[in-house]
Amino acid sequence: MRRRTRKLIGTVAMLIFVILYSLAAMSIAQGRLQDAEKLWQGVYYFVAGLAWILPLMPLIRWMERPDRDDASIDT
Repeated sequence: MRRRTRKLIGTVAMLIFVILYSLAAMSIAQGRLQDAEKLWQGVYYFVAGLAWILPLMPLIRWMERPDRDDASIDT
């Protein structure tokens, strides 16, 4: 698969993931953290704001992989 196709598929997958992740994070915050102390709310928002990156790292790595014919030109 060409890099351009991988980037298109990866971009669509990332958009879907981020939308679903943000909806889940908001619903958790609204349902469970509304009565919590401000410190715990801040910790949750900090962790939830950065946690979406970890599941997407393999997808980003896959998207940025060089094409097979590009790798053979370099050697």
